[in-house]
Amino acid sequence: MRALAPSIGKTVPVSAPTELPDIVTRAFDVSRRAGYVSFCRNETGRLLATLAATRSGTMAEFGTGCGVGTAWLRSGVRGGAAHIVSAELDEHLAKEAAEIFADDEQVEVIAADWGILRDRGPFALLFLDAETPGGVSPDQLSDLVEEGGIVVIDDLIPTDMWPPIIYGRVDTLRESWLTDERFTTVEVMVAPDTSVLIATKR
Repeated sequence: MRALAPSIGKTVPVSAPTELPDIVTRAFDVSRRAGYVSFCRNETGRLLATLAATRSGTMAEFGTGCGVGTAWLRSGVRGGAAHIVSAELDEHLAKEAAEIFADDEQVEVIAADWGILRDRGPFALLFLDAETPGGVSPDQLSDLVEEGGIVVIDDLIPTDMWPPIIYGRVDTLRESWLTDERFTTVEVMVAPDTSVLIATKR
């Protein structure tokens, strides 16, 4: 993991264990066997685990892939009060991910579009990709998150401009989250080439 060093204006390494939680290692093994190369980065995963450790109730992931993000969430869960539900549209990937958590009553993987989870909320923590099909705007997600609940959106390209500009255009999604009065939102740079939005519902 790397962080911005204000004194020199460059990214520098910060400490992080080289060992991964067992459940995350299992998810990476499944990803390799399935030939799936798009998954939650370890920098983001450690952030997810940290946030999950503060939550009880139901957490959700929209877009399971082979379960790496779900595994990071599970690695942070404390006690038996929390439940994680994850939706993946690709039936093959969903089946692969479900096998990781087959003996875990606190994790449920569903082969379906994330819209099926609308009736499972409100969620204490919601994790999804900025490119999630169907959209990830505050208007679309506000009712899915409980008061004090957290939304984590990953895979953003870092920018220090305001309004945020990516590829010569205003990033209206990022702008909407950072200015929406229903949430308190911050962008966190987790690596030199990627950042995440963390939004807490007021």
